[in-house]
Amino acid sequence: MSELISIDEGRRRVLQAVRPLTAEDVPLTEALGRVLAEDLESSIDVPPFDSSALDGFAVIAGPAAELAVVGESRAGHPAAERLRPGAAIRISTGAAIPAGTTAVVPVERSDAGANGRVRVQESREGDNIRRAGEDVPAGQLVLRAGSRLGPAELGVAASLGRASLRCARRPRVAILATGDELTDPGASLDAGRIYSSNAWALAAQAARAGAVVVARETVRDEPDDTRSALARALDVGDVVIASGGVSVGPHDHVKPALADLGAEERFWGVRLRPGKPTWFGTRGTTLAFGLPGNPVSAMVTFQLFVRPALAALQGADPSASRGYATLDVAVPRNPKREEAVRVRLSSAEDGWHAVPTGPQGSHVLTSMLGADALARIEPGEGTVDAGDRVEVELL
Repeated sequence: MSELISIDEGRRRVLQAVRPLTAEDVPLTEALGRVLAEDLESSIDVPPFDSSALDGFAVIAGPAAELAVVGESRAGHPAAERLRPGAAIRISTGAAIPAGTTAVVPVERSDAGANGRVRVQESREGDNIRRAGEDVPAGQLVLRAGSRLGPAELGVAASLGRASLRCARRPRVAILATGDELTDPGASLDAGRIYSSNAWALAAQAARAGAVVVARETVRDEPDDTRSALARALDVGDVVIASGGVSVGPHDHVKPALADLGAEERFWGVRLRPGKPTWFGTRGTTLAFGLPGNPVSAMVTFQLFVRPALAALQGADPSASRGYATLDVAVPRNPKREEAVRVRLSSAEDGWHAVPTGPQGSHVLTSMLGADALARIEPGEGTVDAGDRVEVELL
């Protein structure tokens, strides 16, 4: 194994190799979770006209008065007449302000009078009027390229009249789980075998990061099988992930197969627990990751190295959400490697507090259940004591 590098250096090398994907037009119905590939400017004022903030009466601002109700302005059906002194026009929330109006008096500040008249209380100019462009003026930059599109972003785009948006193409990910012992869920379990979990967990992580899983395959620990599976994966994926088979054992065939297929090694080995035997390389613009076979190691190294790559491929910010939390229990340090401890977070008056999810062995997949973050524990002797603050990376 080459000299171990830090997590941050590994991320730097991964991101250095990323070439952003092309863009495509995506209808709003399919754009949730996608990454915007264009700066979005408004071509219209939102709202496009002065409108009422509430149900009431459009008036000329002034003292309390009894006015003749001469018409109605409803949402989608503006009043045709101009408001004149001594008159009021009934108006509903969101309806266009009639010409000549300078205020809107709420219904609750009015009383019905006789013969189609209304008594309104005092009003001031501009009361309860939403001005055209008050939300978004025409020409304003609303969303920047690289924004991930959530419900609010799609709602704003729709308010601008956009039926589709220019988005980054979703990365195609091919996932290989290596090991003679692996059995697909649902099949009978023979002696000495286990059910395969990595392919399912990694595929879910990839989908959550905005990727499309185009292949998911279980591969035997044989050189020819490994090479053939990796060749297929490299042909279809922007990103190839192999879990297991990247260490130095006699049945670890991923590294030599990738080298044989023309992949260039960028690093192998990280000062990390769990996840030391992580491999990364490239073939052309395709990114290839060799992740450890232990299930927690695979999920942790995906979070630390693959997730940033998938974000960068889509033009999104690759950095993770980070902060600091106070440990509520002591955590042992590893003398030589940084540890990614799975923790649950809770909030208190002094900020986040963190508690490990349970046993932290790299084979204990249940340590990921309920994990809100990875606490990054720097190497050293002894422990990080309860009450100490540590950096956390949100999952």
